Amino acid sequence: MDTPEQRAAGTSNTPAPAPDDQAVFWRNQATALFDRIPLPLAFCDAQGTVLAANHALASEWGTLAGRLVGRKALDLFRPTAGRRLDPLSEALRLRRRSRYPIEVSWCPATGVERRGEMTVDLVGTAPDTPPNLLLILRIPEAPAPPRSTPQTKESGQTSAMEARILALAAAGCTSTRIATQVGLTADGVNYHLARLSRRWGVTNRTALVARAYVKGVLSPQAWPPAPAAAEPPVEEGGFA
Repeated sequence: MDTPEQRAAGTSNTPAPAPDDQAVFWRNQATALFDRIPLPLAFCDAQGTVLAANHALASEWGTLAGRLVGRKALDLFRPTAGRRLDPLSEALRLRRRSRYPIEVSWCPATGVERRGEMTVDLVGTAPDTPPNLLLILRIPEAPAPPRSTPQTKESGQTSAMEARILALAAAGCTSTRIATQVGLTADGVNYHLARLSRRWGVTNRTALVARAYVKGVLSPQAWPPAPAAAEPPVEEGGFA
């Protein structure tokens, strides 16, 4: 243990962390930050194979981030104008670091085509190696419906994953318990809940669950709580 005199003099008997330990620490910090960014992100190699994806991108497909690893970016997102890939291909050939916006479309599990802008950043530190690709997806906000439009049934606005999370939240489960049930991390669950809260204009979990019932996402006849699309028989007792 360091003495007060050593601390005041800037000397220490405590060994400095090994370089490998520091690398692991900062890699874990970067991974945690990557997962928490609300923008859909993916990190790919020069051939467009996904090496890592965050929760925001995985939610567009209603799946887990790990299941996107190994997929080809062009299998997930289709450029709406094929010629827009030519400058990117040339930059990869010349190993030029730059940024390229590309209009893309994709068809998630809901079957409804979506469109957005994919910004492709060519990143890397070694000039002699092909750059990797950082994909950033920007999705235009849907226009708000007129105030006179009734909004009693909007279950189509939630994915199957979001509906499961809402059902478990309605049963009083913590984020950690929900994460165990649906195969996400607690941060991933909190991301989905925060995203739904912003979408529906509520500020806490109680109000979010109430909105889910009003919008028809959760079945009012089911206990334990369940998505309206898969209503189980009404059962007595607590949530398992």
